[in-house]
Amino acid sequence: MSSHDAGSRSEVRRRAIGLAVLLCCGVALLAWAGAAGAAVLTVGTFNGKNGKFKSIEAAVEKARPGDWVLIGPGDYKEPRTLAASGAPGDAGAAVLIEKAGIHIRGMDRNGVMLDGTRPGTAPCSASAADQNLGPPDAEHHATGRNGLEVFKTQGVSVENLSACNFLTGSGGGGNQIWFNFGDGSGKQMAGAWRGAFLSTTSQFFASGAPFGSYGIFTSNTGGPGLYTQVYANNMADSDFYIGACRDCNTILDHAHAEASALGYSGTNSGGHLTIQNSEFNNNKSGFVSNSQNNDDAPSPQDGSCPKEGETGPTGTHNCWLFTKNSVHDNNNPNVPTTGVAGNGPVGSGVVLSGDRNNIVSENRIYNNGAWGILLVPYPAVEEEPPPALKEDNCLGGTKVEIEGKPVCYYDDWGNEIINNKLENNGYFCNPGPNEHCQGAEREASDNVDLGELANPDPPPATGNCYKGNEDPAGVTSRPKEIQKTHAECGKPDLGGEPLSSSLGTQVACDSQFFESIAACPTGTGARYPRLTKVELAALPAQPTMPNPCLGVPQNPWCPKNAKSPPPYPVPGEPVS
Repeated sequence: MSSHDAGSRSEVRRRAIGLAVLLCCGVALLAWAGAAGAAVLTVGTFNGKNGKFKSIEAAVEKARPGDWVLIGPGDYKEPRTLAASGAPGDAGAAVLIEKAGIHIRGMDRNGVMLDGTRPGTAPCSASAADQNLGPPDAEHHATGRNGLEVFKTQGVSVENLSACNFLTGSGGGGNQIWFNFGDGSGKQMAGAWRGAFLSTTSQFFASGAPFGSYGIFTSNTGGPGLYTQVYANNMADSDFYIGACRDCNTILDHAHAEASALGYSGTNSGGHLTIQNSEFNNNKSGFVSNSQNNDDAPSPQDGSCPKEGETGPTGTHNCWLFTKNSVHDNNNPNVPTTGVAGNGPVGSGVVLSGDRNNIVSENRIYNNGAWGILLVPYPAVEEEPPPALKEDNCLGGTKVEIEGKPVCYYDDWGNEIINNKLENNGYFCNPGPNEHCQGAEREASDNVDLGELANPDPPPATGNCYKGNEDPAGVTSRPKEIQKTHAECGKPDLGGEPLSSSLGTQVACDSQFFESIAACPTGTGARYPRLTKVELAALPAQPTMPNPCLGVPQNPWCPKNAKSPPPYPVPGEPVS
């Protein structure tokens, strides 16, 4: 078979996987959308017609499975903070959905704002006095708030609206929109869901707390799930998060992430997970996936296909796919940051940290000053897994000790880095002297297109492989000539640069992770941008649903629709 034929076959296989997930998701949601006697509950005012409710939560509380909640343009400062059942210690949400099959839709994506600030204040105010930090805990500390939370239920869709300024506190919080299928439980919940035409931001940040933590957060999903046409900025952790799912069965499509610590973060999220047709720019780090032994269990991150004998998009046993994305200009230190997310290396496009068996293919990755694609181990030093997994508090990793602290160490292996278009990555040119980063300077630089830190791991681990990646100026890599030495996928693991290498020193210097034992080298090198002042970006207008009445049962706001809705459409561009 020619290489062209092989590529076409892989493309067909990839399209089939995407369509299969969408069909499953669409059929499940259609069952709810077409439920007999589905009602339409209207909130606010639309085209001069008053709705039945003034608050979104009031309509949600009245809704039954299969019902629609339509929201007219306005700034909605929901007065209450509602704790999810079974999660009394967590920060509550302004809008809490615990009923199956509810459909939430704004009539104008840019005009409908779920706002976390106090009543009577300016929309999405940047003033500290205007923030609503939630009810106090037993020690009189504000517990924080989440925006819209879907909690342990299925068949829910949330579409065509925006959310802002839901901030962290003692109980967590800080999630603008959260599909929560069992956060901290170590278990996945299967069931269809969808988020489309959504925008999130925080226009307030305080160093330490409070701040917006995540734009759109997804935990413990078993899917099938879909995000399409979504945007987020100004998050101290990440704009988009999908985690705690061995087989996530989810697609993130046409997302745009910018001006945050991480454009995307995914912890222990694997199996059937596709991130495609999306843009990650102007973040500290663009896209980061990792293994970690915290309550986003089970670890490690593993992108292999869950079923024995199953093959993924490239014909291997890998199903996790990052493809057809644009990852560029992620060199911004002046963004909100918190915790380990704040240690993401500035100037990095795609980072796989302690990841296994993923595919990074056919992306455009450019203008990232440190690394275009970087594979590194993850030394987890944070909280332990949930109680159900305490018998193995380093699941999938290796127990080591660093600076007298117990560390769960996750190496990276089995990843396929193939057919990416790379350009102008690594121009920080450390260890220096950084004047022009050409010729001998570029050759000596540890800031490159492709970088790998890894130890050789015994079978069944296979090596990371690199092939078909292109840079008009020539692909730079550490180890050097990585597309020659690591070209074959599925072969025994050769490892990458050792942790003690110059590349390891530069990664530690950039991230400032374990900086007490991995200080930046002295001299003219080690020029990584550092925080001077957090600068929050405005929320730009985004495309709204062309027809927000599509698929909705007939009602005063949508008088021309048939009583029986047509098959429910998937909003946005086709996922293929």
